[in-house]
Amino acid sequence: MDNVRAIDAVVNIWTEDALAGRPDRREFYTGKMNVDDETFTGISLDDMLHRMDRAGIEKSMLIAAKVGPKEHRACYHVPYDIVYDAARLHPDRFLCLAGIDPTEGMTGVRALEEAVRDKGFVGAHLYPHWFELAPDHARYYPFYAKCVELDIPIQMQVGQSMVYDKSFPRRSVGRPITLDSVACDFPELRIIGIHIGIPWTDEMIAMAWKHENVFIGSDAHAPRYWPESFVHYINTFGQDKVLFGTDFPVLDFERTMEQINALDLRPEPKRKLLRDNAIRVYKLRAER
Repeated sequence: MDNVRAIDAVVNIWTEDALAGRPDRREFYTGKMNVDDETFTGISLDDMLHRMDRAGIEKSMLIAAKVGPKEHRACYHVPYDIVYDAARLHPDRFLCLAGIDPTEGMTGVRALEEAVRDKGFVGAHLYPHWFELAPDHARYYPFYAKCVELDIPIQMQVGQSMVYDKSFPRRSVGRPITLDSVACDFPELRIIGIHIGIPWTDEMIAMAWKHENVFIGSDAHAPRYWPESFVHYINTFGQDKVLFGTDFPVLDFERTMEQINALDLRPEPKRKLLRDNAIRVYKLRAER
């Protein structure tokens, strides 16, 4: 089972190009998130691949994140072409996720469609707290409808948000219960609540249990600190509903895999967590 080739569904590209033009978050990443200095300053794609190899991670989904409205000095957008170029260089290792900014309206919807249809992006990604708009806000609905039309999942941060920039604190708008309305209004939309939903993990589990189209991303929180109810869910009745992720560089690839191995999950649920669920939810080509 330790030979399962994992798929990491939540990864931030961390090259010099991807970091250029974004605000300095050193205090947040090296302080609160404990990211080491060497990683924080940026790593090459080759370095990322070496780290993935050491951890037994076959593929990573790279996020072209849209972190708040682009024009605000505390915010930034990672251009779609940066992750697209990485995936073109290493098509067997990297997949692309398109960040969503609801303030862009139909311009953003058309950009999402182009990324999927012309560049092979496999899903969408959303940070609701950066816009202080809960997941069930109407401004997201054109994007949700387009995801259904394109037959792609959308992953979004749920749970408590942090203070990433002291000059621009953001409210925690991503209560998992807000996914209830979205799942009811868009039963064909595959929704992944990433970051586990902490501190409302049981609420996130309830949403995934209620709705066939709601799933959970296990990223951003070290496995050794996962709530007991979440580990039990992965190992039993939720084994088809949770996708592995790190939110790299928030979590280190190798250390995260070591901690998952220490959870003593049963072989089948562990394989589903690390690989099979991502293949099914993202409709990837299964390569054994």
